[in-house]
Amino acid sequence: MEKNMQADLSKKDEQFREFSLNGPMWRVVLYVGFPLALYESLNQLFKILDTMMASHIGASAVSAVAYLSQINMMISAVGTGLAVGASIKVSQAYGAGDFMLVKKRVSTMFAMCGALGIAILLVLVPFTPEFLRLMNTPEEFIADGSTYFRLELFGMVITFFNNVYIAIERARGNSKRILILNTAVIVVKLGLTAWFVYGLDGGINMISCATIISQSFLLLAACINMNQKGNAFGFSLRAISIKKEVICPMLTLSFPVIVERIAFAVGKVIVNSMSTVYGSWTVGALGISNNIGGITTNPQNGFQEGGSSIISQNLGAGRPKRALLAFRWVLYIDMLIGLVIMTASLLCLNQLAGLFAGDNAEFAEMIKQIYRFEAVGAIPLGVNAAVMALLYGFGKTRVTLVMNFCRVFLFRVPVLWALQQFTDLGNVSAGIVMAVSNVASGVLAAVVGVIEIRRICNTYDVRYFGGERKN
Repeated sequence: MEKNMQADLSKKDEQFREFSLNGPMWRVVLYVGFPLALYESLNQLFKILDTMMASHIGASAVSAVAYLSQINMMISAVGTGLAVGASIKVSQAYGAGDFMLVKKRVSTMFAMCGALGIAILLVLVPFTPEFLRLMNTPEEFIADGSTYFRLELFGMVITFFNNVYIAIERARGNSKRILILNTAVIVVKLGLTAWFVYGLDGGINMISCATIISQSFLLLAACINMNQKGNAFGFSLRAISIKKEVICPMLTLSFPVIVERIAFAVGKVIVNSMSTVYGSWTVGALGISNNIGGITTNPQNGFQEGGSSIISQNLGAGRPKRALLAFRWVLYIDMLIGLVIMTASLLCLNQLAGLFAGDNAEFAEMIKQIYRFEAVGAIPLGVNAAVMALLYGFGKTRVTLVMNFCRVFLFRVPVLWALQQFTDLGNVSAGIVMAVSNVASGVLAAVVGVIEIRRICNTYDVRYFGGERKN
């Protein structure tokens, strides 16, 4: 069967591989990372506009969407973790020139996401209210949001496949295609949401329907683009493999990422649940503050994802020094993004809060109080994103698991518990917790980064970190 399969590269894929392995690293990082950062920024803008439209329905709708979206993120972390971990091994095989292995891993990754999506729907859709109560969801949110959550589950399964497709295109250096397709998705989503909410006077369920329709558009594009017979990055049923050498490296890297992202999302759900003691508006204000913070962190994450792909490709090609150089450029860029966008968001905070709160001055002030603290972590989170790119690229996903576990269950949940037990600061405690967590995470990432770079240099006999004169 394998003899009858082809796994060749297109001319464009060959050119990008050559560029990634030999081009000026700052150009490689910008070429791959900038469209991804722009995509992440547009995606965050979509979330903000989506929340603004939900606010037209009412403050309780905003809070319900903000709360339930965190639970949805916890579940979707399984699919995104699988895509991240598996794409690292796809990138390594691509850099190493083993194109048959690329095809097998691409096809197997899609098959695993399909099985995962079906399992989640069968388990959670029939028992949504019980599951939401298990997550300590306020009864008012369960009453208003059970149907919304079920619809979100269907949209999430579609997103599983889309995340895998995006990860594959990222490995190929097709960042511009990712940007164009997702921009189209955002336009469709916002147009439908605006029509459903303002034109049809619909509720939050219609917002979820708009998500399903728009994500289906991306899924259709993925099916068309992945139908490339003979191409290493095309999907083939015959290439699906459960052989140890194909599936085990992907699962070994993916499992810590899955646990890490579930734990991080669970931690955010716990924080939201703990914040309900201050009222449902505080939960909504915290969610909105997170959305505003995402204006900074999402483009940083775009360079993180692009950087990890570049790092893994160069590592697969036996060029660890170039991999380290890619990390350095990601670090510079992410710290600059943190400084610039944090400053701009604080200068425009009154306008941003007003967009979400409308005429509700009390809700707007609550948003501003929390975000002023959260913004403090913009630069440290840039450091964290760059170190994550380094660790993902080198396949050190167990370390990223520990770091993200600390971020939530050491720097966030215990701090909020202490503030609730020993102070009377009220809802501003939610903002203080975000500041402590984000800054501490950046400091931890810096320490881990130094340690891991030294280990990498010793392992690969890299004599210095600062140039491209030697491999």
